[in-house]
Amino acid sequence: MLDNLIEDRDFAKIMQKNIESLIILLFEKDQNFGILCKIEQITFEPELPSEISAEFRPMTLFFLAGYTFDTASIVGDKLVFEAGFGSDNFGSIVSVPLLSIMQIIVDETPLLINLSSYKKQSEKVVKKVDDGGVENSMASFLSNPENSKFFKK
Repeated sequence: MLDNLIEDRDFAKIMQKNIESLIILLFEKDQNFGILCKIEQITFEPELPSEISAEFRPMTLFFLAGYTFDTASIVGDKLVFEAGFGSDNFGSIVSVPLLSIMQIIVDETPLLINLSSYKKQSEKVVKKVDDGGVENSMASFLSNPENSKFFKK
């Protein structure tokens, strides 16, 4: 039952709207916050050097404060902000899909936990049935005298 709910598209839409609404409220209140998110769904522009990106775990915490907080905004269905990484403070624009945010944290306390695990369905490939192939197969079967034992008399 729970799996059906958390994998449901409508549930995901509600979670996305809640994530967006809470982030907007935090922006309006000028409240710094952290996001715990799935790193594989995040994009960096420019791409981070491999020695920096190799340090990320599958679930990574970003803390939005100072310059990073000031540059943050919601663009479409993503949270976008600029951040510096590594000892050289390598600058990159980070784009985080809202549904990849698993927690929103203030003062080490989760304000929101995203339980949604909905994945957009890729376009289904519809295979055409070759009716001619079935007919040809039947004709081959019927033309073989050895197969006559399979027919009702």
